[in-house]
Order: sequence, then structure tokens, then C-alpha cells
Amino acid sequence: MIRDLIATLPPDLPVLIAGPTASGKSALAIEIARACHGVVVNADASQVYDCWRILTARPSAEEEAQAPHHLYGHVAYDAPYSTGHWLREVTALLGGPRPVIVGGTGLYFAALTEGLADIPKTPPVLRAEADTLPMADLIRALDPDTLSRIDPANRARVQRAWEVQRATGRGLADWQDDTAPPILGADAFTGIVMDSPKDWLTPRIEARFDSMLRGGALDEARAMQARFDPGLPSCRAIGVAEAMGVIEGRLSHQEAVTSATIATRQYAKRQRTWFRARMADWRWIASEALATA
Repeated sequence: MIRDLIATLPPDLPVLIAGPTASGKSALAIEIARACHGVVVNADASQVYDCWRILTARPSAEEEAQAPHHLYGHVAYDAPYSTGHWLREVTALLGGPRPVIVGGTGLYFAALTEGLADIPKTPPVLRAEADTLPMADLIRALDPDTLSRIDPANRARVQRAWEVQRATGRGLADWQDDTAPPILGADAFTGIVMDSPKDWLTPRIEARFDSMLRGGALDEARAMQARFDPGLPSCRAIGVAEAMGVIEGRLSHQEAVTSATIATRQYAKRQRTWFRARMADWRWIASEALATA
């Protein structure tokens, strides 16, 4: 199945692989990169940070040895990193070996294939104010068009939209509509989406987090315990709070698995919704078929 898929890919074009968490997209990316003498490029916002290999399901050292990998674990846990940072870094890689760009962060793919608005930086004082506001207040302040385009459960995205609106007097959606042409136009890449039904994906999510806790995630949490700050984007990755809860004695192993599974399942649902809305014309591949190939 995978060999047949690779044989149908147009030569030379970058390959973009999107999919919900635990859908098998990283394994597919490695297979394509190996077959095409390409490189695997990260498009997952949680996997850019240097503190969580296991908890964010970054490729293992063994997987990284199978093909060159870029933009994984290269950002300090407390360093600022935005979609704009990622777009600049991935653009620099497009002129090298064939990139296979893989991840679950829809905004990264949208920036690359639809364009990214040149929005002024948020003043630090305004960001500090936003940090103190509850989500409900942030959401109420957003214009309807902006609110319809973002994930209202994602604190970072909601807060960013609020900051843009307060700082510029324009909604984020208005900025997005006034956007330069994308780096990769519609005919300049091959787009693949991993189609992962809920009943197939949920058991994989539960088993994966259980495996993380038993396979080193708690050691990662202990190493970061003194530096853990839930206000940092790096520390908001799903599973981090649960692992911290276990090492601090607030959660049992099973309670952590249950909590992280629920949060991951909800996140995967939002990812699938995004992909259906924004990537309907990409090539949809059944995750289950690839997993059994």
C-alpha cells in the first residue's frame, strides 16, 4: 500500500502530510523520505521544543536515523516561537533535498499553502494583560469572522487573536484576508491527509499515552519540574500536566491516562474538523489501511 502510494507521487514536489495525533503520519513521512531521498520536516507546534521528546511523540532517535529530520526539538522550552518563525525556517529548507513536511498543526500548513498575514508584533504590556484574562473574556472580545476561523478551545490561538485585535484595531480575520501569496501555491506541492476515524484512533491514543508514561515520560516531567510553567506554550502540550500530576502524587497512572486520552481525543476531533474544512482537495488516505499494509 505504501509503495503504491509513493509510486503515484509527482516527482520533485514537496510532500505535505497532515493528520490527527496518533494517526501514523510520521511513519508514512519517513517511508516517503527514504524512498525519495528526501528529508522529514516537522509541522507540529509542540514538537519544536527541546524539552519533550516522549510526551509530544517526537520521532525517536532510531526513527531519526532512518532519514534526515528538521525542526524537531530545536527551540528552547521558554523561547518565543510563532507560525511566522516556523514559516521562515521551513521556507529555507524548500531549496534542499525533497522535503516531506508532516504534522498536525493546521495553521502551519495554512501559512505555507495559503499565505501568512504580516501582523505587527504584540506589545509586551498588552500580552501581559492578555495573560491575566479568562478565556471567556478573550472570546467575547473577538469579532465573529475571526472567531469562526480559530479553535475556541485553544488558549494560544484565542489569545493571539485578542492581542492582534487590541493592538491593531483590526480583527485577525481581516489581517488574514490581506495576505501575500503563499510560499507554496496549489500546484507546487502534494498534499496528503491521514483519514482517521474516531473508533480506530481512540484506542491508539489511549495505548500511546499509557506507553509514554511507562517509557520515560515521567523522567521528562521530573527533569522539567523546576522549570514547568503552564503559561508557556511548550508546557501546554497535551499530557504534560498529567505527567506532572503523576510525579507530584496528584494523579494515579490510570487517572493520567484517562485525562490525557480525553484531551487528546478532543484535540483530534478539532484537527479532523480543520482538515475537512481547509484540506478537502488534498489526497485523503485511510490510516487503518496504511497501518495494516
